[in-house]
Amino acid sequence: MLVIGSGPGGQKAAIAAAKLGRRVAVVDRPDRVGGVSIHTGTIPSKTLREAVLYLTGLTQRDLYGQSYRLKDEITVADLTARTQHVVGREVDVIRSQLSRNQISLIAGTGRFADQHSVLVTDIAGQERLLTAENIVIATGTRPARPDLVEFDEQTILDSDNVINLERVPRSMVIVGAGVIGLEYASMFAALGSKVTVVEQRARMLEFCDEEVVEALRYHLRDLAVTFRFGEKVAAVERHPRGALTVLESGKKIPADAVMYSAGRQGLTDGLDLEKAGLSADARGRIAVDEHFRTSVPHIYAVGDVIGFPALAATSMEQGRTAAYHACGEPVNPMPELQPIGIYTIPEISYVGRTEDQLTEDCVPFEVGVARYRELARGQIIGDAHGMLKLLVSPEDRKLLGVHCFGTGATELIHIGQAVMGCGGTVDYLVDAVFNYPTLAESYKVAALDATNKIRQIDRMRD
Repeated sequence: MLVIGSGPGGQKAAIAAAKLGRRVAVVDRPDRVGGVSIHTGTIPSKTLREAVLYLTGLTQRDLYGQSYRLKDEITVADLTARTQHVVGREVDVIRSQLSRNQISLIAGTGRFADQHSVLVTDIAGQERLLTAENIVIATGTRPARPDLVEFDEQTILDSDNVINLERVPRSMVIVGAGVIGLEYASMFAALGSKVTVVEQRARMLEFCDEEVVEALRYHLRDLAVTFRFGEKVAAVERHPRGALTVLESGKKIPADAVMYSAGRQGLTDGLDLEKAGLSADARGRIAVDEHFRTSVPHIYAVGDVIGFPALAATSMEQGRTAAYHACGEPVNPMPELQPIGIYTIPEISYVGRTEDQLTEDCVPFEVGVARYRELARGQIIGDAHGMLKLLVSPEDRKLLGVHCFGTGATELIHIGQAVMGCGGTVDYLVDAVFNYPTLAESYKVAALDATNKIRQIDRMRD
């Protein structure tokens, strides 16, 4: 098996095939081992978030006062020191895993010569032809850049080069209120930047629970973030003192920096897909079936390059599933129940359906809520705003959705995911004993809230 790309999907495909006894090689640029996820995406952005939370003391201000900060003048060097350390360690881990499984890591970029052959060009320009029984495309994506915008990677940036800023901007415009845009908006707002978010849609994170999104918007406004919904950017003018963002409505927003977060483009333009009998859509994405096979049965594609949900977590599982199928190993299809984690400040995470979706589908549900301020652990860590919401079927008492907002949301969600995945009911959470004091205890509180409401309805019928 030959894997093009060493990001989360490529790594797991390669390792799974090697564990099944196949001879495997991975092709990637020597400075990009680990893919976009390690170098400009998931790992650096989440490490940056951790550094921001630590240095600003933001999460401790409920306890020590609004003026509390661990460091008064936070520089980019303070932030990137932690990022560089983590990225370096992660690259070492990946190289070690590939080596331990006897997977050849071939430095260079690959493009198809035919349906079974890939031409690899190294940094010196030397070419090498590799053939394989199965090929996995895991090339990932890059930020989409509007043609009319002149990016200079200092004043006008995309999400890949925002981590390379020379200084923390005093003011910033973020175009796009998607997941990446809001994650960076919350980070820079926490650092003290005056952030304006411009979004052409009427609301943000439409796929999330509306109450949770409203809570996030409240917190971001509390950090002096300004939202411009229903607005389109007409032009971005670069000036010696920063950039001027001109909206179609005529508004002008001056700022030190502008970051575009306008979706992502599949990295397929250099693959010569047509030589393998393949093609990509306008966003560079490759179509696959439920086994992650392309239209050419022995060529698979996994990760962001196939589109939604484009998460590191799902990419890993796609890679493993594709490798198992290619090797003739039995494998269960990927479950529909996938957790979503959004690393804003505070975090958002959910699994299952939202209130809006259930209402639209005419599915009855009851809501159980636990608020962090009512938990001892919430008081100890200084998070009085977090919440956990359970959506419960009053008919069979199963969980229909779990929505969490606050500290540790992306960790907590897996308890709800496990209960839902095993077909458990809200009664399991009512009867379970949770460690005290913990945030996980919120499940018991929310479960009791939901079952008490269901009991009231049942009493009315008696």
